[in-house]
Order: sequence, then structure tokens, then C-alpha cells
Amino acid sequence: MSKQGLQEVEIYTDGSCLRNPGAGGYGVVLLYGQHRKELSGGFSLTTNNRMEIFAVIAGLSSLKKKCQVKLYTDSQYVVNAISKGWAQKWEKNGWKRNAKEKAKNPDLWADLLALCRQHDVEFIWVKGHAGNKENERCDRLAFEAAHGSNLPPDENYQSE
Repeated sequence: MSKQGLQEVEIYTDGSCLRNPGAGGYGVVLLYGQHRKELSGGFSLTTNNRMEIFAVIAGLSSLKKKCQVKLYTDSQYVVNAISKGWAQKWEKNGWKRNAKEKAKNPDLWADLLALCRQHDVEFIWVKGHAGNKENERCDRLAFEAAHGSNLPPDENYQSE
């Protein structure tokens, strides 16, 4: 238990896209004490960034109560958007990056920000393909999911 009395959970995430855009997948490893859970899934047409964000959403959505989370991802896009407050700023500005440019993936950022408000989440960047066992496992899960048959459409993906 953490100092706030919350369960401490580690979540590793990764996203994959066969072409960008193209068929994509996500992989998640959740660790809590001696417990381990793996999640994965994919979409027929999406982007790598959407899969990176979706992986984080899938991991956090699987938690049944408020937790203290150390979330590991090799996506600097995800880590920076949350840790540097970019996504919060886009949300505040009506999902615009600036006066002329819309923020990409507002549907996923909105879901992720809502989950971050439900949990105490620390985002930690890890170098991809560098031997981190759990990150490598997530990469494999995401890659395999992207190769799945009968993948559903990513309903909110819009080509740019």
C-alpha cells in the first residue's frame, strides 16, 4: 500500500502500427504484488500514436478502484502530453493546439485525462527495444494484435 493507502500498481504499455496509418495494436502488462494481467487488442485502420494512447487507456480502465500507478511507456508523445500539461491545455482550449491547429486524437486524450483524474498516475518514459522485459512483452502483444484477423474499425480515427 502507498502512503495514501492506495494499492500500488505498475502498468507497462505499448502501441504498434503495421503502416502508419494501418492495422494497429496495443499491449498492456499490469503488475500488482504477485498478480500479473496482460491485455491486448487492435483495430483495422488507426495510427501508432492512437495505439500508444489507447494502450494507456486500456490499462487504466482495467483498474477496479483508485490506485497509485507507475505507468511505463516508450511513447514520449504520451509522457510529454500529460507530464508537460499539453493535453490539459488542449482540453481547456476546446481541443485546439493553438488558434489555427486542432489537437489530434481529442477523443482519446479526453478519455485518458478522465482516467488520470480517477487515479494517482506517474508517467515514466522507458526506451523502447532496449531490453526492458515488460516493455518488450507489451511490444510483442501489440505487434501480434495488429496482425489479428477481423480487427474492428477504430471508430474515431480520422485520416489527416
